[in-house]
Amino acid sequence: MLGPPYERQTIELGSDDEGPVVATLVRRRAERPTGRAVLYVHGFVDYFFQTHVADFFAERGWDFYALDLRKYGRSLLPGQTPNFCRDLSDYFPELDAAAKIIRADDGHDTLLAMGHSTGGLILSLWAHARREARIVDGLMLNSPFFDINAPWLVRRPLAAAVSRLGRRAPQRILPFGLGTVYGESLHADHRGEWSYDLAWKPLAGFPVRAGWLNAIRTAQRQLRAGLEIPVPVLLACSTRSFRGTKWHDSATSADAVLDVEHMVRWAPRLGPPL
Repeated sequence: MLGPPYERQTIELGSDDEGPVVATLVRRRAERPTGRAVLYVHGFVDYFFQTHVADFFAERGWDFYALDLRKYGRSLLPGQTPNFCRDLSDYFPELDAAAKIIRADDGHDTLLAMGHSTGGLILSLWAHARREARIVDGLMLNSPFFDINAPWLVRRPLAAAVSRLGRRAPQRILPFGLGTVYGESLHADHRGEWSYDLAWKPLAGFPVRAGWLNAIRTAQRQLRAGLEIPVPVLLACSTRSFRGTKWHDSATSADAVLDVEHMVRWAPRLGPPL
């Protein structure tokens, strides 16, 4: 898709109730490698297309890897529910496999994991779960999805009720979603500057399902209770959130999806101070 110097490797992950499952590891080697690598993990309704990020690291001697998680982007197979999971730990096998390829197969001695939005939440839980193995040397979280961007009544009592529904009827579609403002701010056909596949990253996202929301809520509760990530963590976020539901130019200079105050509030729960 991206052409040289990008390469891709399919990671076979067995099968689930929808059939065979794969993840896809994309690689961009640095011209003068240094034994250091970055593993990038995308967010919800996303996949890797941000080549400017890969170029930034490659120019500094870091080999860059990006993982399209199961049922996302390059890894989405016919008949699968896009972006769906029942537990965020479902993604740990492809993260483990990617880290093994980067460290053991490709011979890197330093690995930085970088996650955007839901990818930041997934990587946080994975780094905590694998803390004894010290698979990563550092974590960079770009606008991580630490809480639901909604009033307290929705975030807590209503989300709890939806979580119970998610356990009984995981594929139930919920009557809310991302809206189009964020997508408009990104895509070159609208008000943004990037071109990407709208079949894999639709302007208004994919339907939000009860089982997925239950998985997110369970993971967020675990994070807010406190993790023990033993490596340095850098959390980056906007200075403010965009609150509107219709387009305004201010959406290009704010977080148009999440509440940045949640990120700041829950960041100390990632691990002990260094």
